[in-house]
Parts: sequence; C-alpha cells; structure tokens
Amino acid sequence: MGLDVAGLRVLISGGAGAIGRVVVSTLARHGATVVVNDVIPDAAARELLPEGTGYTPGDCADDAAAEALLDAAEALAGGPLDAVCCHAGIADSHPVTSFPIDSYDRIMSTNVRAAYLLARAAGRRWRESGRRGHLVFTTSWVQDVPWPEIAPYSASKAALRSLMRSFARELAPYGIRANAVAPGIVGVGMARHQWDTDPGYRARAERAIPLGELQTPESVADAFLFLLSPMAAYMTGTVLLVDGGASLYPMDGGAVADPDAAP
Repeated sequence: MGLDVAGLRVLISGGAGAIGRVVVSTLARHGATVVVNDVIPDAAARELLPEGTGYTPGDCADDAAAEALLDAAEALAGGPLDAVCCHAGIADSHPVTSFPIDSYDRIMSTNVRAAYLLARAAGRRWRESGRRGHLVFTTSWVQDVPWPEIAPYSASKAALRSLMRSFARELAPYGIRANAVAPGIVGVGMARHQWDTDPGYRARAERAIPLGELQTPESVADAFLFLLSPMAAYMTGTVLLVDGGASLYPMDGGAVADPDAAP
C-alpha cells in the first residue's frame, strides 16, 4: 500500500498558491484525483495547475458557499470526496501594537473561518452519509513560536490546530479523521523574497532554522502525501511538524547554549 493514493478524491483549498500547486502535483502524480479551490479566475488557474486537475473558484464565506463548493468538487472529482485539505491562507506583517484591524479580520476570515466552514460542511456530509473521510489542515510552526510582526497569522494557525483536534475528537466515532501539516519557513512567496533581499530577515531566519536553509515546497507536499496515504490510516488529531527544526529553539536564541561554558 505504502504511499499509493490512487483513486483518492481530494479537495484542496488554496491549491493554486506556490505551495498548494506542488501539493497538487505530488498527489496527482501518485494517483489521486485532485480538485483545487482558490480565488483566482478559472483561466489563470488552468495555466498554473497540472493538466487534469479540477478547479472551482470561490471562498467559503458562509455555510451555503461551503456546501456549494463541496457539490462542485464532487462533480469534478466524479464522486464523493475522500479527503478535504483546508490549506488556504494569507499573511501580513506589522508590529503587534499597530497591526491594522482590517488586515487582522481578513487573516482570521480566510485562515480560520473559511477553513472551519469547509471542514464543518465536509464532516457533516460524511457523517450523514456514513462515509469515512479525512480532514487535513495547514497550520505552521509559528502556532507555537512568536515570530515577530505576524501575531494574527500565528494566532490563526494556533486556532486551526485547536479546531483540528476538536474535529478529530468529535468525529472519530464516525470514522472521520482530522490531522494537520505544520511547515516551517518555506522558500517561496514573501519568505523567499525577504530571504533574498533583506539581510536582517535572512540572518534571523538562519538562526531560527537549525538545518540552516529554507524549506522546499516539495517537503510540504511529501507530508500531505504521507498523511493522505494508507501509511497514516491510524493517525487522527496529530500535527505533523515539518519545519527543519525551527520550533526547537527560541526564535532569537541561535544555537543551544553550552552547559559547560562559563557564565
């Protein structure tokens, strides 16, 4: 059985983003039927996603939108979904004492509310139909570590971890599982740009990553592949931390102090 996900019908929100596209390609390459949800136009998505990938635009603004998204995904996948990955997320960067409240609201709406509504709709559908299903959330290593100037983002990821565990606890009697992937500092998007252009950010990030290099999106995709495969069939309520060791040390602590060194 191994990492074979052939025949699995998977919906992933936020799947047209830099990390999401790699997750989609990895799952499709291993035999899954993947439907992507994102907020970009259909034509733009077609240029980014692998051939054969289903795409349905929109967001989960309310329960009706979440149900409509699941209906569209099932039609594109050719049947009921086996897994729903709540991956969509946004970030912004400001000092904690001056973080714009409208940005805070957007982060919480996209990262937490939309994920909850999608997961709730999927869980309810599986429970009522008697089908087993699997929810996978994308959290982050900063769910536990206060990286500067992204407090609402960190809080949203901590909230997702808590929601995931609640779904896992309450839906386990129905054979429905919930888990999460927690990446580190992935070398795409804003993190890659800051790494390449901001010496201060790069120095701080290098201290924060014991392995000393940015994470590849492929390593995130491999974590999704494992969680969705039969090898993880007995896992629920788990956060799979794939962060290069970033959560091992205090953020600005650098290397662990030598216990034998003079004070």
